[in-house]
Amino acid sequence: MINRRDMIVGAGAAALSSAGLPAFAQGWPDKPLHVYIGFAAGSGADILCRWFTTKMQELSGQTVVMENRPGAVGSIAINVAAKTKPDGANILFTGNTLIAGGKHLLKDFSVDYRTDLDCVCGLVETPFVLVVGTKSKASNVKELLALLKSKQQNRYGYTNPAAMVAGFALKAFAGVQAEAISYRTTADAVGDLESATLDYMIMDGTYAAGQLKAGRLRILGATMEKRINVLPDVPTMQEEGVPDFFFSPWWAVWLPKGSPQEANAKLGELVQRICKMPETVKFLGDMVAMPVVGDAKYVLAKLDADRARWDKLAAAAGLTPQ
Repeated sequence: MINRRDMIVGAGAAALSSAGLPAFAQGWPDKPLHVYIGFAAGSGADILCRWFTTKMQELSGQTVVMENRPGAVGSIAINVAAKTKPDGANILFTGNTLIAGGKHLLKDFSVDYRTDLDCVCGLVETPFVLVVGTKSKASNVKELLALLKSKQQNRYGYTNPAAMVAGFALKAFAGVQAEAISYRTTADAVGDLESATLDYMIMDGTYAAGQLKAGRLRILGATMEKRINVLPDVPTMQEEGVPDFFFSPWWAVWLPKGSPQEANAKLGELVQRICKMPETVKFLGDMVAMPVVGDAKYVLAKLDADRARWDKLAAAAGLTPQ
């Protein structure tokens, strides 16, 4: 496992190693590209996205600028990107949760992925893990559930909609009371986990793996169907007795509605080319992630299924937009 500094240095080294690759075809892009994401610089999501933007710049020969717009669990970036000029130079990287389930989470979220955005292709999948601070009395999922049940009030943190719903689902499974605490960034929550002010948190495995190595957090379970390759000692939630607890956020690439078809096609070709590069697969593996290889048709079908699941989850959980 490598730490965040190693990841960033590795990205730079990989950039140099592939400097000899031929530039992308003439035409698009004919101006600097701006990629919007809803997370802060230095976050796990930011590190992942910067790998792709670095490769995009190398292969296209055009400047690519990352536009970090954190806040409102990622919706600010989506709203801003959807309203940018549809000229093929404004791009959105965002996850499936808010795009598919945003109407159940935020009352002022009005972006519809079918009418307000043009889908390009898949990007990356980032599994979630359940973590506690090292001062927690729980060393596994069963002990955490018992600890939560022994207390009248508990607290869990989240920084994005998927983590919020995953935390709620764990609370519901345990049959306990727990207050959801929103944080602007995952780094902001680590101190509260360390001090046991937060009882638990479900976060992206990328960031958690670095904090595990730093001795700040303890990873109790993975929210995928199978164990994570680079965290083989971490059991799945299902192995720990929590059935059907699968939360694996994945990201896709979007353009504002009405963007040129040429830009859409060439951007999709470029990103999917990057997804299939051996160095990308290795880098993402070290980041506890994996590429999502799929075109717009694949992404939209997957999102439609996600939206149907969100509708059922929202009804069952009594979720109301905040």
